[in-house]
Amino acid sequence: MTIHTSVAKPSCHPDESSALMEFKQSFKTNKTNFWCVYPKVESWLLDGHGDCCSWDGIECDEATGHVTSLDLSHSCLFGTLSSNTSLFRLLHLASLNLTWNDFNSSSIPYGFGNLSRLQYLNFSGSFLGKVPLDIPQLFRLVSLDLNRGWDLEMSVDLYSTLEMPNINNFIQNLTMLRELDLSFVNMSSPFSHVLANFSSLKSLKLRSCHLHGEFPVSIFQLPNLEALDVGDNYYLSGVIPDLHWGNPFESLTLFATNFSGEIPISIGNLIFLNELSISLCNFSGSLPTSMGNLSQLAYLDLVSNNFHGQIPAFFANLTQLSTLSLGCNNFHGQIPAFFANLTQLSTLYLSSNNLSGGIGHWFANLTKLTDLSLEDLVDSQLTVFISLHLAYCLLSGPITSSFENLTRLVLLDISYNKLQGEIPNSLWELKDLESLDLGGNNLSGTVDLHKLKNLRKLGLSFNNISFVNKTEINATLPKLSTLYLYSCNLHEFPTFLGYLSRLEWIDLLDNKIGGIVPMWMWNGSRESLLYMDLSHNFLTGFENNQTNLPLPKLAYLDISSNWLKTKLPSPPPLVNYYNISCNFLFGEIQSICRGRSLVTLDLSNNSLSGTISSCVGNIDSLSILNLGKNKFEGMIPQAYLKGCKLNIIDLTENQLQGSIPRSLANCIMLEYLNLAHNQILDGFPSWLSKLTKLKVVILKSNKFHGPIEAYPSKFNFSNMHIIDLSYNSFSGEIPSKLLQSFHAMKYGMQLMNKGVEMEYLKVPFALMQIDLSSNKFEGSIPNLIGDLKSLLLLNLSNNVLTGSIPPSLANLTKLESLDLSQNNISGEIPQQLAQLTFLSSFIQLNTFGIDSFSMNEGLCGSPLPKKCTTFGDNLTLPPSPQEEIGEESLFNLDWVVLIGVGVGFLIGIVLGNLIIDEKSRWFIHYSKKMTKRWKRTRRH
Repeated sequence: MTIHTSVAKPSCHPDESSALMEFKQSFKTNKTNFWCVYPKVESWLLDGHGDCCSWDGIECDEATGHVTSLDLSHSCLFGTLSSNTSLFRLLHLASLNLTWNDFNSSSIPYGFGNLSRLQYLNFSGSFLGKVPLDIPQLFRLVSLDLNRGWDLEMSVDLYSTLEMPNINNFIQNLTMLRELDLSFVNMSSPFSHVLANFSSLKSLKLRSCHLHGEFPVSIFQLPNLEALDVGDNYYLSGVIPDLHWGNPFESLTLFATNFSGEIPISIGNLIFLNELSISLCNFSGSLPTSMGNLSQLAYLDLVSNNFHGQIPAFFANLTQLSTLSLGCNNFHGQIPAFFANLTQLSTLYLSSNNLSGGIGHWFANLTKLTDLSLEDLVDSQLTVFISLHLAYCLLSGPITSSFENLTRLVLLDISYNKLQGEIPNSLWELKDLESLDLGGNNLSGTVDLHKLKNLRKLGLSFNNISFVNKTEINATLPKLSTLYLYSCNLHEFPTFLGYLSRLEWIDLLDNKIGGIVPMWMWNGSRESLLYMDLSHNFLTGFENNQTNLPLPKLAYLDISSNWLKTKLPSPPPLVNYYNISCNFLFGEIQSICRGRSLVTLDLSNNSLSGTISSCVGNIDSLSILNLGKNKFEGMIPQAYLKGCKLNIIDLTENQLQGSIPRSLANCIMLEYLNLAHNQILDGFPSWLSKLTKLKVVILKSNKFHGPIEAYPSKFNFSNMHIIDLSYNSFSGEIPSKLLQSFHAMKYGMQLMNKGVEMEYLKVPFALMQIDLSSNKFEGSIPNLIGDLKSLLLLNLSNNVLTGSIPPSLANLTKLESLDLSQNNISGEIPQQLAQLTFLSSFIQLNTFGIDSFSMNEGLCGSPLPKKCTTFGDNLTLPPSPQEEIGEESLFNLDWVVLIGVGVGFLIGIVLGNLIIDEKSRWFIHYSKKMTKRWKRTRRH
């Protein structure tokens, strides 16, 4: 007889079961949480009875029944982990994992130090605030993961972080650690040399911790280290040392650090290396041939360094490579044919080098290719990436027919190279294509899309193309959402547009499309369309004179620079960018009040008339308002509510009357105000001084009158860069108190212009101008103007000024244009003025020529022909404008725009254009130019 005996496993202890149930009841489950995978606690019995050792996420000691492991990662928990949490009663816990739950932005509570048996602790992605100081009491810890958990797909807010003020004190007693991950924990400290003593470490990850200083070479010598990640610590310096490399390195990540130098030959000894990521560093030189020994290497990222030479032949030996990223270096020559041997490649990134030649047939054998790329993938929704992406590589030559063997290709992007010739017909046989971009080349041909039923994105911009018009197309392209067709020499709207049910983004700017905009164009996409740009064409109107566009979700609409001869189309209800400038629109604009979501409204350069509706002051979101160069009349709207977000107002060249509304003082974000060339009758608006961000005030050519400093209020225009009060009837003395308040014009800074260091101003951008000309100012020129050392242009002409020119004007060493003509100034021109030499190394316009001082009968001295009786005969003049104007011009547009980038790119553009050509269409021309650049960058 055989007797069977068995020992029953002990059940969960009641006190621990109770603690677990109490923990469960202190939280809710939120299954909509992005990180939620499975709500494990929902499987726990409601009454707490039963064996908790069998519950999801719980493991117990088989001998004692005590709970030793609790894994609630991705368990959809929502709530706050309090300082008296029942978890602290689970005294036998050896492993605790609470990663990726939503603890309501709470901190890690103090008290985990009491769980003295903990060996594995993982709070990745779950807590904020400061790391409690009792965690270092867990001397038995083998694995500690407090990674804030940045993940591009999860879009974690990096501005909400964990903080650890002193890493040395935190880790010095945790000497048993084998795995340490403190990535995205804000340390703001030098790299800890204490870690060099942790001989048991296998994995050390300190990504994006704000570490700085020198990285210790001794870390590379830790005998058991397999994975090192200190990426995204920009101020952390170091080199890859030339060592014997006895340790079993498998992964080395240094991207986005300040590591530099050459790659040592000894790196070829890391025969177990699977991943090497050193992009966005300062490495240089050529790649050592010893890298061909890294036979296990699957991921190699060298992007954005200074490596040079041809793409090395040793890559042919790295047959396990799945990702090879060499972009943004100085590699040259042709794409090597040996890439065909890398049959495991899924991503090949070669962008922004100096590669030349054609595409060739080398990728025909790469049947496992998922991403052949010179730019990062842009569509994260794709689940399979079989792609060819060769953007920005300066490839040249024709497109060959080598696509025929790539029947599984899903993403093909060879945009922005120097390719030319006909687009091969074999391209239209790639039935699995989901993303196709040939933009930015010099290609031509007929596009046949009727087989591309899976296409989501199509980019053909800057080529010369036409479309096959087949009935089959009407039933295809059901997934197309993004369409780039700008500068394609199109003469009509492609007919397939009317059948795109998922279209969100359509770009047709800068073509030759004329006539009316047909309503069928958005038959299929009216419920999906978010972005539409039809600018810079020859459109004349809308079918049936429709002005109410049925596009309920549209957020961006640009129809500027066409030939539209119609009334103003009503802005769709959700549109925030609405630009219909530079057309021939007529009539009134009351319909604009329907645009309650507007941020940018540009109706300039049309023939719109009537009054400006008061609703423009009540659109809460409105930031840019440009109604310039129309035929508006009446008063400027009077009602601007508190909280007004207006940043730019341009009403120039209309027929507006009355006074400036005092309610504009509610627009505290206002930086630019242009009311020039109207019929506004008012005194000087001293109350604008309340708008502390104001940088530009242009009141030119109106009916402003009276003395400026007759008002008791104190001026505070501390950020003023340009003030133009010319062609009005201001009187009295030049306003000294007003000038004194221009603090931004007083200070200097260092700037670089094309490699030449120059003294500029401690202001957001360097363009400073005062124009008080053609008024009735009298008295003498105040000495304090000499304090405004940053001035580039000063115009006081055509007034009734008397007295002499103050010598303090010689302090204005940055002046590029000075006009004091048509006054009653007398005396000798100060010798110091004529000796200003700054402009001789940069540019002069009409500065300090005879015209600057003309029609002042009492003036004498150089440069005037009238000699003074005492001295002045030998004064030297700066070179003439013709001798100095060249490509180094101060008013080179790129320079002016660049200066403006520091405070807001649009303001910089406005300021630059005011000087280059005051009467040009500043808003449209340059904002359009920059918008094109932005959209091109967005796609990659």
